Amino acid sequence: MLLKELLLIALGGSLGAVSRYGIGQLTARWYPGHFPLGTFMINVAGSFFIGLLFVLIVERIKLHADLRYVFMVGFLGAFTTFSSFSLETVNLMLNGRAMIATAYVLASVLMCLLATWLGIVLGRMI
Repeated sequence: MLLKELLLIALGGSLGAVSRYGIGQLTARWYPGHFPLGTFMINVAGSFFIGLLFVLIVERIKLHADLRYVFMVGFLGAFTTFSSFSLETVNLMLNGRAMIATAYVLASVLMCLLATWLGIVLGRMI
């Protein structure tokens, strides 16, 4: 991998990580419930945008490949939080909240798949 590509990924990744943290903090203040709403919303939004950007960067507009490193690999790679999702799910189960954990897993997987598909559909309509 070239140094340029690594720097582009690092740039996008730093922005994605800071965005994820900020949205997570704002959501936690707004909704302090047991369901990990911040991570859920971030994963659904990230899934939508990766579908949309895939179409825009690769299929439709065919933007410069560097944008793929910045936005898809860097930003969205750091923005989405599957590892956080996994830890939160396990913690919910360990704390006796198996029903909430199950709902979280099902809703996350279904909504993220739907959001990715919608992003692709919207990208192809543009």
